[in-house]
Amino acid sequence: MSSTTAVPGPSAAEERMLDVRPLRKPDKHPAIFAEYDALPAGGSFVLVNDHDPKHLRDEFELDHPGSHGWEYLRQEPRDWRIKITKLTAAPLPRVLVDTTGLCTDQVDPDASGAVWKLQVRRRDLDSNVIALPPDGRIEAHDGPDLDVLVHVLAGSGRLGTETGEIALAAGALLLLPRRSRRSFTAGPDGLRYLTVHQRRQALLLQPTRSASSR
Repeated sequence: MSSTTAVPGPSAAEERMLDVRPLRKPDKHPAIFAEYDALPAGGSFVLVNDHDPKHLRDEFELDHPGSHGWEYLRQEPRDWRIKITKLTAAPLPRVLVDTTGLCTDQVDPDASGAVWKLQVRRRDLDSNVIALPPDGRIEAHDGPDLDVLVHVLAGSGRLGTETGEIALAAGALLLLPRRSRRSFTAGPDGLRYLTVHQRRQALLLQPTRSASSR
């Protein structure tokens, strides 16, 4: 009869170590994420640090929820060791927010500006939920050098263009081509819409009240 012999995994002493204690503080997190990115699915390394890296753990929870392992191996003064495991080849798809909760009657109708932002740190997209109060307005301006997708979530209003206006109501899906001129005016119940676009430094304009609503 044939037999098989189990091959033991690496011992704690053989585990790949990343000691960031000698690094400058701004260099620590980039080095740790570079090490993590290089892992295959199922791979791991032991992080050695001089304190409990709580902020690092928050960043892992933000960027890799459900797809990484975090196990404390040692918790001693200036010698903290955490085994970090890459459970999946890429971050998992997940629900970010229930937009119906941003559009209920309980939401402050006078809120203005971004009431939700995409918070994932490592991303190619930006996304916001913009609120305009009743009769609020974003003045006419030339858009940035990128296309913007807009989904109207609640309320009503008007989108101003170079040649006229487009009525807005919940459910409308709009494309704002790059550099196109646009303005937004909210109706009597306000206006809330989701924007999605390629990541850039900023794409927020503060809404203003119309003279009649002051």
